[in-house]
Amino acid sequence: MSDQIDFIDTIEMLPLDAWHRARGARMVEFADYYMPIQYEGIMAEHLWTREHAGLFDVSHMGQLQLTGDGLDDALEALIPADVKGLKLGAQRYSLLLDDNGGILDDLMFARWPDSLYLVVNGAVKYDDIAHLRESLPDAVTINHLDDRALLALQGPKAFAVLKRHTTGEWPLDALVFMRGGNFQIAGIDAWISRSGYTGEDGFEISIPAESAEMIADLFCAEPEVKPIGLGARDSLRLEAGLPLYGHDLDPETTPIMADLGFALSKRRREEANFPGATRILAERESGPALKRVGLLVEGKQPVREGAAVLDASGADVGKVTSGGFAPSVGAPIAMAYVPLSMAAPGTKITLAQRGKIHTGLVTAMPFIPHRYVR
Repeated sequence: MSDQIDFIDTIEMLPLDAWHRARGARMVEFADYYMPIQYEGIMAEHLWTREHAGLFDVSHMGQLQLTGDGLDDALEALIPADVKGLKLGAQRYSLLLDDNGGILDDLMFARWPDSLYLVVNGAVKYDDIAHLRESLPDAVTINHLDDRALLALQGPKAFAVLKRHTTGEWPLDALVFMRGGNFQIAGIDAWISRSGYTGEDGFEISIPAESAEMIADLFCAEPEVKPIGLGARDSLRLEAGLPLYGHDLDPETTPIMADLGFALSKRRREEANFPGATRILAERESGPALKRVGLLVEGKQPVREGAAVLDASGADVGKVTSGGFAPSVGAPIAMAYVPLSMAAPGTKITLAQRGKIHTGLVTAMPFIPHRYVR
């Protein structure tokens, strides 16, 4: 591709940076942005989202629009999803793969009229854009929608709040899990999809950056809504059993290792023409060497990313990739990569962290049942 991009060398600010600070947010560096990690406290924000509705600023994510002749075939050459079968307004989860089947990123993509809309992880969005520009044919144009903000309204009260302020050609009720459409919020054009990273019912809302503060104020004026920081976002997604790129997913990890086999569409498996297909399909048939599992951790002390998984002889055979105290579970939980022989639910796992030994019990994920509206 001939397009050029200016890579970021400094920490950027979200469109809502001043808005977060005015509400007492503690800001930290994350994915080359200053991000709000918490307002009143991670535990309180986590539980509020589970019971009411939380507003998350995820404007650090990369929003991309792809257009051009042969677009579906071109994107299918890079991901294992059925792009051709995606209908207007439908959204799917997929994985950007390298030639060896390693995961370069996980992403959402949706069918817009005459284009595809992608949301990629903020920490690697410029790497993703570079990979797409290098790999896609010249007939495909990539538009980085860096003039747009992205908000996520999550929780059991999210629908009721959003419906009060949303109009469109179709009622908001028409959106079910993994569907999206064009609406207006207080007269502002918005792309709204219904999915989420908390396991709760929720919506992602793409709007012009200059309208972000007005719309954030609109939502937070509702009694059901509070702003929620990065800390609770992480504990919510961990309870939901959802991986975080750069922690639970990386280029050394395949979709089968990551227990993301659902992201391989049946047609693409049969065609076996996506990156790393030979390796991935062999792992799907025979099992991977390591597999991502959920762990309930005994005691009160959480185990954190980097803790070692030990076998019966004390050898290091795997690692914890995410871990912490789960407010809705009331106990420490974790995700780890363990040998396939240790991956069955009910298996006791020995963990080593900073010289201390902990015990985990392999358990099915999610830790808290998803409450998506399907």
